[in-house]
Amino acid sequence: AATTAATTTATTSITPKPPPQKPKMNDDNENEEDGNENSYVKLISAEGDEFYLQRQIAVSGSETMRAMLEGAGRFRESEESVVRFPDITSHILEKVVQYLQYKVMHSNSNSRIPEFVIEPEIALELLG
Repeated sequence: AATTAATTTATTSITPKPPPQKPKMNDDNENEEDGNENSYVKLISAEGDEFYLQRQIAVSGSETMRAMLEGAGRFRESEESVVRFPDITSHILEKVVQYLQYKVMHSNSNSRIPEFVIEPEIALELLG
C-alpha cells in the first residue's frame, strides 16, 4: 500500500512524505491530542493506500470524520486516529483530501477564491 501525506500548501498538493508520528495515547493522557492542530489522522482507501491529513482539517471539513474521530461513542477511529474507507478508491479519496485542504485554505479569504478543479472523468464517482 502506498503512503501519501496530505499537507496544506499553497498548491493544495499531496506529498509523499509522511507526517510526524502521533504519540500513543494511554489512560493518563487520553485527551492530550484534542487541542493539537498538528496531529494527523490516517485515511485508508479501498486499495489500502494511506493518506495523512491534519486532524483539525478532517474534523472541521467532514461531519462523518468528526463523528468517527470525536464522537461520544468513542469509535475505534478515535483511539487509533485511522479512518478506513473500504468503498472509496484511492483517486477519489485523494480528491476529497485535496478539497478539504482547499476548503480550509480559502475559508477566510477576502480575495477571489480560485476554482477547485474536478476532472470530468471522476465527477460522477465523487457524487456517489
